[in-house]
Amino acid sequence: MGTVTPFPLPPGRATQIGFDRMELTRILDLYGRMVAAGHWRDYAIDLGRDAAIFSAFRRATERPEYRIEKRPALRHRQGMWALVTEAGAVLKRGHDLAGVLAPLERRLLKLVGD
Repeated sequence: MGTVTPFPLPPGRATQIGFDRMELTRILDLYGRMVAAGHWRDYAIDLGRDAAIFSAFRRATERPEYRIEKRPALRHRQGMWALVTEAGAVLKRGHDLAGVLAPLERRLLKLVGD
């Protein structure tokens, strides 16, 4: 009953990239605090062959304000984590998720302090 059997993939198909439990917990914790501050209202998760992307929206009908991207192919170069703005500019890139989320957490402290 406690055994998880992976779903078989067709031959020659790459596996899907995803967030592990600790990464998703960290991201959703930040999302919850931003919702409580009244800044974000919606999110989306895109799991693909090359990247896993968490997008945070101010409103559901707009482009995402921020995207948190995990690209394991860049792990040995500039880091597999990236924080991308609404305009598509990379705000922060690194090997550690906490370092990449730091600009958003600093912004959250300013929002609550006002």
